[in-house]
Parts: sequence; structure tokens; C-alpha cells
Amino acid sequence: MTSVTELPFNRFLGLEQATSTDPTHLLRLPSGPQYLNHLGTVHASAQLALAEATSGEFLLRALGPDSGVIPVVRRLESKFRKPAHGSLTSTVTTPPEALAQLRADLTAKNRATITITVELHDASGTHTLSATVEWFITTVNPPTA
Repeated sequence: MTSVTELPFNRFLGLEQATSTDPTHLLRLPSGPQYLNHLGTVHASAQLALAEATSGEFLLRALGPDSGVIPVVRRLESKFRKPAHGSLTSTVTTPPEALAQLRADLTAKNRATITITVELHDASGTHTLSATVEWFITTVNPPTA
């Protein structure tokens, strides 16, 4: 798998790779009536799905598709900031030191946790959601002693 957009649920939702010229943009939820709530704004669940998928995409890009690890979401916390309208784009603000620690822990213990911070913005640039997604990651076939 080269992107989390290939996962059946994410394909069902219509999540896409961000096409922005800004390299910090990872994924995109297109605009559509299927994503709207009773107020005509983007449904909370659609935003949460984009945030979770973005954190997974970040890990996949950082570790590579053949990294030999299994990541599992442990916790997702979010804050809805403003109503979302139209398409949404996601970014990650997790510091490089967190990835370095993740790699060190995987090497030393064959398991690790990492918290990925995700921000969502709608087509107008409005900051709609901030989320932190904590992942538990283990190696597939740890070396035996």
C-alpha cells in the first residue's frame, strides 16, 4: 500500500491525496452533499475520519510501505474549531524529533507509541479541526535473541 487512500473505508469516503502546491497538505476530503450534517456543514464524523487517515498517511510516508510494522490507533482527541464548508485539506505538525524517537523505540523494543497532530482547513482556509492521534506500533517479525 502506497497511501491510506487505498484502504476500503477511505476509498468509500472519497479521501484523496492533496493536490495543493503546499507540500504540508497531505489528504483532502472533497466537497459533496454526502458529507453534510443537519446544519449544512461538513459532518463531524467525516472530519474525524480525515484526521485519522491523515495521521496514518503521515506514518506511512515517514516509515515507508515496507517498514515491517503494524500501527493501530490507540486514542484520538479532537477539538472542533469552526464550522467546515466545502472541501477539507489536512496537515500534520508533528515534530521530526517524535519520528526519531519512534524509530529508536522500534529498534530497541520492537514497539513504540507516537502522537500525531493533525489540523484541518476548509476551502476558504478556515481552521475547522485540531486533533491528536496516538498510535501504538509494533514490528511484524521482531528479531529473536
